[in-house]
Amino acid sequence: MAARRISKELTDLKNDPPANCSAGPVGDDMFTWEGVIFGPSDSPYTGGIFNLSIQFPVDYPFKPPRIMFTTKIYHPNINTQGFICLDILKQNWSPALTISKVLLSILSMLTDPNPNDPLMPDIANQYVKNRAEYEITARDWTQLYAQGIID
Repeated sequence: MAARRISKELTDLKNDPPANCSAGPVGDDMFTWEGVIFGPSDSPYTGGIFNLSIQFPVDYPFKPPRIMFTTKIYHPNINTQGFICLDILKQNWSPALTISKVLLSILSMLTDPNPNDPLMPDIANQYVKNRAEYEITARDWTQLYAQGIID
């Protein structure tokens, strides 16, 4: 059942790709994908190309995929190992969600971080108390780590 659902989502992604992101299987393994998110123009991640690893569980869509950034990013909701703090990837997961919707939610998180539920409290504190400094550092990291380098 999971493989059939993942196949359908891949077809949907090809037929109606979401803006500024894409994903697909690594080789023949339908449960292991790579994704790419292009930094939104209204964020300090503008111009960045961010790679993701996507692992679907065998009981997908009843359990969420495991998604991690493989490109370093400076963000209150993404830690240094690439783990993402996003409610729909944890307690608010629903089988009605698709990988396309999840990618768009991650993209949206780049524009609107949630400093109230951070994985990186120091970065969240900086985001709240000194937004200009946060944006400078996030832009610097984007230029350093996310300028079209595929990991």
